[in-house]
Amino acid sequence: MIRVLLVDDQPLIRSGFRALLDVEDDIEVVAEAADGKECLALAREHLPDIALIDIQMPVVDGIEATRRIAADPALAQVHVVILTNYGLDEYVFNALRAGAAGFLVKDIVPEDLLHAIRVAARGDALLAPSITRRLINRYVTQPLNTGLGTGLEELTNREREAVALVAQGLSNDQIADHMVISPLTAKTHINRAMTKLHARDRAQLVVLAYESGLVTPRNC
Repeated sequence: MIRVLLVDDQPLIRSGFRALLDVEDDIEVVAEAADGKECLALAREHLPDIALIDIQMPVVDGIEATRRIAADPALAQVHVVILTNYGLDEYVFNALRAGAAGFLVKDIVPEDLLHAIRVAARGDALLAPSITRRLINRYVTQPLNTGLGTGLEELTNREREAVALVAQGLSNDQIADHMVISPLTAKTHINRAMTKLHARDRAQLVVLAYESGLVTPRNC
């Protein structure tokens, strides 16, 4: 059962999401919050698998709530998915750097939202296709921040290869096929790389791969 915390300052939006999620056999909405402060309290109380968080909220906004969740070891199991009307670049990059596992816009179709929740619950990075394209385009036009990505030299060649494939959006099974290894070995390479790079999840691994120069848009 995937346990979800809904966080949005609009009750009607929360009701709509709850109605969609509650009919699924493998998804349970465990709590609702109207702002980031309440979100943090409920996350610590319920320890959900997924926190579905809006950005624009009173008291504490969604990006700051994400940052605090990511910084709390007690909430390590909580995967944040940002779901908002605002697909602006700065929101995207700030949310990912804060520790979000994914970023979706609210015009997503219900089937894709359900898929997104299941993907994020597995620990996989998740971005809407339109946002992925902008993420890549951003790294075409902006110089790399070489201050990030420290620790890449600690990775083995196979770990670096696995990280590069994660940054291209491949699943563990696809990475295993590409590297001609088992899915379990692929997952081990990725987990070890995340540990060495201090990445909370695959989304942060993607950001680090681009910002360090390990992966560039022309490689994808």
